[in-house]
This record gives sequence, C-alpha cells and structure tokens, in this order.
Amino acid sequence: MEYYMQSPISEEDAGRLRAGDYVYLTGVVYSARDAAHKRMKEALDQGKDLPIELKNNVIYYMGPSPAREGRPIGSAGPTTASRMDKYTPQLLDLGLKGMIGKGKRTQEVKEAMIRNGAVYFAAVGGAGALLSKCIVNSQVIAYEDLGTEAIRRLEIKDFPVIVVMDSQGNNLYETAVSEYAQQ
Repeated sequence: MEYYMQSPISEEDAGRLRAGDYVYLTGVVYSARDAAHKRMKEALDQGKDLPIELKNNVIYYMGPSPAREGRPIGSAGPTTASRMDKYTPQLLDLGLKGMIGKGKRTQEVKEAMIRNGAVYFAAVGGAGALLSKCIVNSQVIAYEDLGTEAIRRLEIKDFPVIVVMDSQGNNLYETAVSEYAQQ
C-alpha cells in the first residue's frame, strides 16, 4: 500500500501501516543520532526533561552535511539505526511513535515497538542529496555543541520512506528474504 501521512503520527495511523508499505511523510520530525541519544538517556537518568516531546513524534537517524546556499540543509541520508538500539526501548516507552533509519533492529526494539504501537521506517541510504529536497526547514533545537549530531526540528514534505517493521512486529527484512528464497 501507499500512504501520505502527517507527522507527528497518530496511534491509529501507525496501527494501520504494514511492513512493505510506502509512506510519504509531511510535517515535523526530529533528527538525532548516537551522541544526542546518549545525552537524552543521561537527562532521563538524572530526572531531567528531554529537549523534545516524544509522544507520537518521529526521530530521523541522520546527521546532515552543511547546507548549500539557499537550502535549509545539506545531504540528509539515514544512518544505521542499530547504533541507537540501546536507547530506543526507553524512548518508545515514553511515546516515540516512529523512527527513520536504515538497517536491522534488535529484538528488544521490536518488542518495545509492539508494546507501544510504533513503526520503523527505512529511508534509502546513499540518497541523502535527494532526500534533502524533501526537507523544507531545519532548525537546531538542542545540543548545538554536537554539530551535525545536534537535535534538529525538520519540516518535511512528502518524505519517502518504507515501513520496515510495523507495530505488529512484521519485519520486511525477514519477509523479503523469505519471499526471495521461495522464488
């Protein structure tokens, strides 16, 4: 199936997505990579508030290159999601509804996604320059000292992603391999 959706994502929208669906996201997502996730974990451990609201929001695992003149952001391709896996279950339990990255996730992340009705989207690796054209605004909102790993508020329009893991635990990486092996 193919969907055009608003981000933040409602629980209802997340629940109807299935692994393999094509989705074009419009709205707001937040970028955060390894260093930002570590800082968020430290803040939570110290009883502090996070710099972003997680409920129904989407985090894009991405660190952009510098913006060219007249553009809000440089190349904006996904990074490997598994590097955030040790932090992800806690963020999902706090209301995170979606993640965008590339690559496989751990069993712990899968279980937290099912428990919280969340989805994991893949963006095409190596297509950062093309993906950046779907980002209409970019603003650093936290951890500016981290440079490209700072948390950014991104306004996106028709940002193309594929549902890799849905809220029921279906995993496109597993089913696609199985289907291919049967051919």
